[in-house]
Amino acid sequence: MPTLDEVYRKFGEVAEAAQLLETELGTMQLCAEGWEHDLFAGDKGELATEIYNQINKSTLGLLLRQLAKSVGFSGDLELLLANALAERNQLFHSFYRKHNFRRNSDDGRAKMLEDLDRKHGTILGAYKAVIRLSGVDLDRLTDVSMPTTHVKI
Repeated sequence: MPTLDEVYRKFGEVAEAAQLLETELGTMQLCAEGWEHDLFAGDKGELATEIYNQINKSTLGLLLRQLAKSVGFSGDLELLLANALAERNQLFHSFYRKHNFRRNSDDGRAKMLEDLDRKHGTILGAYKAVIRLSGVDLDRLTDVSMPTTHVKI
């Protein structure tokens, strides 16, 4: 039967997937605004910093709305992103309240893990779909050495 530590670990994995999705969408928005404001010429550093800081403060929902205007998402991707947003919001705003005292029993923790597995699948699926727009297919990557130190962003 699942332990509370397993629930907490899975919660962290789902939270990581949500942050990856937000980061990728933020990068897409920065690229879109970079083209719109001709930031790639290199002489508009202050504007670029202002846009970056605004994007960095944006919620996932706001990023999705902004990208829908500038980039646009079609049918399946739009639905996938809307579902990921709903799962992310439920994760961070009401997951433990929803599950309440389930954390105190084996069956309850199993239900919590099922919920987290579903959320993880939805959010990670959205992330993989978005990153494929940049030409990266995570499911096809093999034997790629991953960084092991902090990379300044």
